[in-house]
Amino acid sequence: MDALGRVLAAPVISPIAVPPHDNSAMDGYAVRSADLHPQEVTRMQVSQRIAAGSVGAPLQPQTAARIFTGAPIPAGADAVVMQEEAQQKDDVVAIMRAASAGENIRRAGEDIAVGATILNDGTRLGPQHIGLAASVGMARLPVYRKLRIATFFTGDELAMPGEALAPGQIYNSNRFTLNSLLRTMDFEPIDLGTVPDSLEATVGVLKQAAQDADVIITSGGVSVGEEDYVKAAVAQLGKIDLWRIAMKPGKPLAFGRIENAAFIGLPGNPVSVFVTFCIFARPFLLRSQGVMQVAPRSYWSRRISIG
Repeated sequence: MDALGRVLAAPVISPIAVPPHDNSAMDGYAVRSADLHPQEVTRMQVSQRIAAGSVGAPLQPQTAARIFTGAPIPAGADAVVMQEEAQQKDDVVAIMRAASAGENIRRAGEDIAVGATILNDGTRLGPQHIGLAASVGMARLPVYRKLRIATFFTGDELAMPGEALAPGQIYNSNRFTLNSLLRTMDFEPIDLGTVPDSLEATVGVLKQAAQDADVIITSGGVSVGEEDYVKAAVAQLGKIDLWRIAMKPGKPLAFGRIENAAFIGLPGNPVSVFVTFCIFARPFLLRSQGVMQVAPRSYWSRRISIG
């Protein structure tokens, strides 16, 4: 149950066949197809009743077994006649038509063979994946630890929603946008709040973040203004590998490393934060978490006019 949203660290190999035995695909009667008359009604003794979860005795010639969906096919039977095509009275059933061998029977391993890979590593587990793993008896799944992502936001002008705005202040919407984006991706956010506009304060919070997190993401302070201290603080503590991209909005994007933590410096503009996170930060974070499919998926469609 705890694996929902986590990323598989190893393939899941089925230890069993699904279904584990030949079973009935319908409620009806298990028969030997050779015992049925091709052109007339066939009457047979109902020799046993087989429900799902029970195993019947071998089927004797010229008899039928009352069987229910999912129940194992008894030895000797090779077809199931739907109950809608039969009429039972007491212990005798009238089969209205002939049946072909294999009819209404689900074969062992038809859905999943023993040793088949049912889930690949790098899969972000959804409800369907967890149900599939449970169907082959997996009690535990190997998953990656959630990425710990520290965030902080720079700017003396920033105020929290609910507070009265002083002259020159704006509300810190980026804090809520970025942390919400991280939560939708099932990471572990470490919200370090708002940092004053000073090099000393920025260096201090970056040191803390590098100790606690796998990735540090900031908003603001990576442009070329005199009050932009984040880029300088990262360069002092670690290194900047990339700064500025040919894109608007979003030009002052920075990427680097502080000790063992990756650093992503997003712009301060709210639209730029959202756009650069989705285009650049999101794929990086997903790959760091172990997800293999990180690029947006494209689909071709054709418009058809009717009428």
